[in-house]
Amino acid sequence: MPAPARTSTEAVVTAGRAILERQGLDALTMQAVAEAVGVRAPSLYKRVPGRDGLLRMIVDEAALELAAELDGAVEGHDPATDLRALADAFRGFARRNPATYPLFFDPRQGGMSDEARDRSSDAVRRVCAALAGDAAALPAARMVVAWANGFVTMELADAFRLGGDVDEAWEYAVEGLVAALSGQRKSIRSMSSSGPSAGGPPSRPSSSSRAGGTRSRTSAR
Repeated sequence: MPAPARTSTEAVVTAGRAILERQGLDALTMQAVAEAVGVRAPSLYKRVPGRDGLLRMIVDEAALELAAELDGAVEGHDPATDLRALADAFRGFARRNPATYPLFFDPRQGGMSDEARDRSSDAVRRVCAALAGDAAALPAARMVVAWANGFVTMELADAFRLGGDVDEAWEYAVEGLVAALSGQRKSIRSMSSSGPSAGGPPSRPSSSSRAGGTRSRTSAR
């Protein structure tokens, strides 16, 4: 009988992520991971295709974990409440995973797979569709993610140096997003209800009006 495996792919990814979070990206080496799981470094290549491959697996695992947390934050009763909950879940995940989170949007480190990207963005797009309308779901989701990523990236880098309460700034911005996306939908509804289709086709000028216009133009020459 073959000897039982001394480790597993899941254990290797878990160990790599722990090293990444505790010691940083530079400390993530195949040797360090091998020592953490109790095998020789060459044995890891039976489980992962090198350091770059391991890093992508760590990012995907974390992205799918974030997707599950975002899904869990959405209750589906009120899109404004859901957007607030999504934003807080996003921020909380980034703060708990300060070394792994920045790799989500870093193409130099491979980023996340298409599956992980789609899964992690699904809840955001659903909530944005409910709040801003189906037609605006994608641009609205991009706006939300771009803002949230920028904010938490600055927060993780301790880049807010002007004083004041950072939590208050976060809540202020979230309320601004809710108001902006809600207002966008109301604006679209208002435009559609006040357009030509709301009252039928635009009326054509009467013959007398056309004649009067012709006389006016003639006398003005």
